[in-house]
Amino acid sequence: MAHWFHRNPLKATAPVSFNFYGVAGSPSANKICNDLRTNRARLLEMFTDVTCNPEIMKNATDAYFSLLQGFITALDGTTQENKMRFIQNFKWTDTLQGNTPSAQQDAVFELVSMAFNVALWYTKFASRLAGKENVTEAEAKDVHRSLKVAAGIFKTLKEVHIPRLITPAEKGRDLEPRAMDTYIIQCQAEAQEVTIARAIELKHNATLIAALAFETANFYQKADHTLNTLEPECSGKWRKYLELKQHFYMAYAYCYNGQTLLASDKCGEAIRSLQEAEKCTYIFD
Repeated sequence: MAHWFHRNPLKATAPVSFNFYGVAGSPSANKICNDLRTNRARLLEMFTDVTCNPEIMKNATDAYFSLLQGFITALDGTTQENKMRFIQNFKWTDTLQGNTPSAQQDAVFELVSMAFNVALWYTKFASRLAGKENVTEAEAKDVHRSLKVAAGIFKTLKEVHIPRLITPAEKGRDLEPRAMDTYIIQCQAEAQEVTIARAIELKHNATLIAALAFETANFYQKADHTLNTLEPECSGKWRKYLELKQHFYMAYAYCYNGQTLLASDKCGEAIRSLQEAEKCTYIFD
């Protein structure tokens, strides 16, 4: 199983000092600020560390987000706004907008931006494993698991945290619904690719493989349609990948459907199915 997955770049961010002179007046408060700065820097390093694995990433994520929650969650346990939420300014770039940063003085903006990068890291980790020539069963499971984790993070951000932002996500930016939905669907589609690869290796029924391939092609088509209202300069490369995968798995679906038909002595229908598979490959010319 050797897969190629398209990946948008990680979001970049400006350093944050967490120096609150006159606000953090006690030794314990200063320690929390120092720990925030240290854990944020460590988490950012993990994104580009090739030795990082899901366990290390989870530990680094938990360490930073548990402290960041002190700026978001009300200290008295009520639904009232935490006054510390708007004390620090955060800057982040977007995966589709090059080096143009967005800035918000809001700890929730930091939460969703950093968590977005965590989700992207899981997709990149999955891509790195899936791109190997000889992927073991355990590694295939890690690919599948990582993509499910990424999809879960994207979904939680979209449904729970992004709606809390004081400044709504701008059109064409990472945090707006079209981009978030596309990331979620793409993770689902790529996770299913792993299932198809295992089914082929284990020589499962051709009808099952054809059905999985058809569903996967539809996932990619849905993801592509979700992006079709974004500006081409932002989404062109991404959409080409989605279109390529859609045609690829539609060809798979027709090929394995042809095998099913041939096994049932429906030779004419099998030939027509294989001809449809050939048409799907024209995009590769």
